[in-house]
Amino acid sequence: MTREEQTAAFRQRRAEMMLGGGLDRVQAQHQRGKLTARERIDLLVDSGSFIEQQAYITGRTQDFGMADRRSAGDGVVTGSARIGERQVFLFAQDFTVLGGSLGEMHAERIAQVQELALKTGSPFIQINDSGGARIQEGVLSLDGYGKIFRNNSLASGVIPQFSIILGPCAGGAVYSPAITDFVFMVDGVSNMYITGPDVIRTVTGEEITHEELGGAAAHCGKSGVAHFRFANEQACMEAVRRLLSYLPANNMELPPLVDCGDPADRETPGLVSLIPEDDKKAYDIKDLISEVFDRDSFIEVQPDYAQTVVVGFARLAGRAVGIFANQPKVFAAAINIDSSDKAARFLRFCDAFNIPIVSLADVPGFLPGVEQEHGGIIRHGAKILYAIAEATVPKISLIVRKAYGGAYICMASKALGYDRVLAYPTAQIAVMGAEGAANIIFRKEISAAEDPETRRREKIEEFRRSVMDPYTSAGYGFVDDIIDPAQTRIELIRSVEMNIRKREDRPRKKHGNIPL
Repeated sequence: MTREEQTAAFRQRRAEMMLGGGLDRVQAQHQRGKLTARERIDLLVDSGSFIEQQAYITGRTQDFGMADRRSAGDGVVTGSARIGERQVFLFAQDFTVLGGSLGEMHAERIAQVQELALKTGSPFIQINDSGGARIQEGVLSLDGYGKIFRNNSLASGVIPQFSIILGPCAGGAVYSPAITDFVFMVDGVSNMYITGPDVIRTVTGEEITHEELGGAAAHCGKSGVAHFRFANEQACMEAVRRLLSYLPANNMELPPLVDCGDPADRETPGLVSLIPEDDKKAYDIKDLISEVFDRDSFIEVQPDYAQTVVVGFARLAGRAVGIFANQPKVFAAAINIDSSDKAARFLRFCDAFNIPIVSLADVPGFLPGVEQEHGGIIRHGAKILYAIAEATVPKISLIVRKAYGGAYICMASKALGYDRVLAYPTAQIAVMGAEGAANIIFRKEISAAEDPETRRREKIEEFRRSVMDPYTSAGYGFVDDIIDPAQTRIELIRSVEMNIRKREDRPRKKHGNIPL
C-alpha cells in the first residue's frame, strides 16, 4: 500500500470512528431529541481543547455475534479538555454504538481516564447515556463497573466529580453517579433506576412510566439522588461550566478568586425590614442570600429536595463560599431526615475542597413526629453535627432569628467548631421557644395565679429577656459579635477573611465512622 493509500485509509477509518455507530444511528439519536457523545463534549468544553484518549480501542469478545459488531472506541469517548481555561478529564458514552453498553474495553477506557484525572489533580466529568452492562460480555462488564466504582471512591474528596445523565442509566450503572459529587439531569432525556418499569410491573404489579420512575423530577424532588435539573442539554452544560468556576481543581488548591464587581463595603439596609417582627411569621431566606452575597452569584444545590434547608455556593467579595441556611417558609425551617442528609453531604464537600462555610441560622429545632423518630432522625441529624465538627475550613455563623436546641448546636455552636458566630439584635438562642420553656419552668406559678394567662405572658417575656436574648449568649462568649443587619455583608466578608488562613489538625486516624 502506497503512502497516499495509507493516508486515505487512515482518513476513512478516522471518519468512521468519529461517526460512532454510523450516520443512521446518529440520526436516530437526534430524532430522540438527544445530542451525540461528541456533540455533547463540544458543547461542554472550550472550543478546540478536547484531546481524545485511546480513540481506536475495540472490544475483544467474539461470542454472540460480537465479532461483527465491534467499533473503534467501543461505545465511549474519553479524554481531556479545558473548561474556562482549566483542565478537566471526561468521558461521554456513545449510545449509537451498542446502546452505549459497558463492556470490558469500554470500562477500561473510562478507568484509565479516571486515573489520569487523579494523577493530574483535575476535575472529572462523566456523561452517561447507556443501556447498562453489555450482557454478551458477562462478568467482564461487571468487573469493569467495579473498576469504575473503585476509582470514583478513590477520587472522592480529592478531585471534584460530576455526573451528567443524558439518557438511560440503569442497573449497576447508577452507582457510579451516586458516588460522584453532583448529578445533573435533563427533563425528558435523563433516566436513572435500579430496575425499570417492566421489571417493577412483573415483580410488584405497579404501573409507572420511565419518567415517573427515574426522571429528573423524581430524582431532584423525591429521592435526592440528583442535584440539578434542566430543560435541555445546552442549559445543563452551561450550568456545569458555571459550577466548575467556583471550585478548585483538587483538594490541595483554594477555589478561584474572581473580580465580582460588587463592593465589599456595600451595606444591606433591606435586611432590617426583611425579618418579620412576629417570630412566627415566615420569610424567604433566599431574599437574605440575594441581598448579602455577591450579586447573582448564588448557585443553589438540590433546590427541589428537602427544602427546609437551603444549601449552595455563592461568592463574598469574589471568594467562593458554601451556604448552609434554614428556610423559614418551609415547615418553619425545622430540620428533618432528608434535609439532614442534604446538608451533611454538602458540608463535607465544602470541607474536602477548602470552601469556607457560612451558616445562616433561623431554626426552631429538628422536626418532631413519630414518622421522623422511626425514620431515624437521631441518626440522620447526627450527620450534620458530625460534618460540622469534622470540617476544618473556616466556619462562620449568623443567627438571624431563632436558634433552638440541638439545631442551634449544628447551626451556630462554637463548641461544635464554628470559628466566628454573629447574631442580629433580635436573635433568640435557647433550648426551646419561650412559650414552651415558660410553661415548663413556671408551670406551678402560672396555675396558682389569679389570672393564669396574664402571668403566663409575663413569664414568657421574662424568659425571653433573661435567657434568649443574644447578649446573654454573647456574655458567655458563645456569640462573638451582635451586628446591625445593614452591616451583614460587610461583617460576613470580614469574618471569612480573618479566618481564611486557618489551619486545624485532627487526631490521626484512617477515617471516622459517620452515622450513615
